[in-house]
Amino acid sequence: MSIFENFSNSADKGTDASKEFVSKSYEYTKLKAFQLTTLSIAMFAKLLVIGGLVSLGFIFVAFSGAIALGEYLDNMALGYLCVGLCIIIFSLLLLAFRKSFDRKVVSKMSKKFFN
Repeated sequence: MSIFENFSNSADKGTDASKEFVSKSYEYTKLKAFQLTTLSIAMFAKLLVIGGLVSLGFIFVAFSGAIALGEYLDNMALGYLCVGLCIIIFSLLLLAFRKSFDRKVVSKMSKKFFN
């Protein structure tokens, strides 16, 4: 009978250990999800605030540059056209190199996710 009791005790210990493992895994998953959620929200908030301020500054710089260039060329429309073309060329360059930005974002996020 002691063999059956040993099997029973071993099975009970294994069941308890697996329950504890599942419980700890669930807690870890909840903490990891919380970490990733807060990291994403913080990144989005920073992007929104900093991106908004940079965009506003860029708008003012573009308008002042267009006005200054227009006065230099004695034609306001030509100044605005030159600044607009510069912005379009810069945007096309960013579009051409967007895959390198994607790779950097994925590599940074994978380090955060898999740590």
